[in-house]
Amino acid sequence: MISPFATKRGFHRLLTAAGQAPSVLNTQPWRLEVVRGEVAELLADPDRRLRVSDPRGRSLHVSCGAALFNLRLAVRTAGHRPLVWLLPNAVEEPLLLAAVRVSPFHPAPARARELYDRIGLRRTNREPFSERRVPEHVLADLRRAAAREGAGLAVLDRPVAADLLEHVAIADDELARDGGYQAELRAWTMSGNRRDGLPSYVRGPRCADDPAPVRDFGAHSEREPVHFESRPQLAVLTTAGDGPLDWLRAGQALQRLLLTATVHGISASFLNQPLDLRDMRRRSDPHHRRGHVQMIIRLGYGPAVPRAPRRPAAELVATAPARIREDCAV
Repeated sequence: MISPFATKRGFHRLLTAAGQAPSVLNTQPWRLEVVRGEVAELLADPDRRLRVSDPRGRSLHVSCGAALFNLRLAVRTAGHRPLVWLLPNAVEEPLLLAAVRVSPFHPAPARARELYDRIGLRRTNREPFSERRVPEHVLADLRRAAAREGAGLAVLDRPVAADLLEHVAIADDELARDGGYQAELRAWTMSGNRRDGLPSYVRGPRCADDPAPVRDFGAHSEREPVHFESRPQLAVLTTAGDGPLDWLRAGQALQRLLLTATVHGISASFLNQPLDLRDMRRRSDPHHRRGHVQMIIRLGYGPAVPRAPRRPAAELVATAPARIREDCAV
């Protein structure tokens, strides 16, 4: 069977899948390149890095890891097994985050096809969720999804979740006083005809509750403030370490568990303000007993919501000048 990297149609399919991954503020900070029709390379796009809120490049790596997982699914459902090298040449090519080859023909398992079919259906849902609790067998499936990618998912009990929401509110207050952070946030939440960022129709309503279980981006439609679920179900995604390899693994784990959640009809949104503040202030990681926290996730049953905009596949193709820009190394 012909490699999916060897034809324009096959490569376009890979670009389309990777481009639908979630990313911090919908920055979509990735590029793809095919080398000799044999290797697909995932590159960071330094022009889309959040230099104020993401000085270490952690969020960029997590975002690109999610795109890499979608790429793997696209390869797998094309009848091949992806062989992945993370950070294959970190010293000389710091923008090169992963290289993917394919093995000979190998039928895709049903689960891979099931997850691939959910790529276009997954949404970040900032609307109120119902009071219905996510059942334990679904949470167990999400834990297994994270574990398959070398990460952990800890679902928080009610007291710990309440404490974390207070911590999120404190981080929000501190970030609100940071002019650089707020300017960067506004740059990616401006209205208009865009193919990236967070337009108003995906930001959700203003929350009438305190502390809020959803992020307030500071701009809203004419909708009145609304009440959210009274007992938000929160979980944290963790990794054993806290470096670029761990961040890429966290991104792949995140996307696997989000697609698994979509299979079960579960919605998700994120409350990563404490992690932004941690990265910006170079503070020590507030360890969970199971590792370093990379994502704070709200889970539940939410209404149907629109998809955030996406760049066309042609814009995701890497160019040679972008690859060799050493001054933009992440």
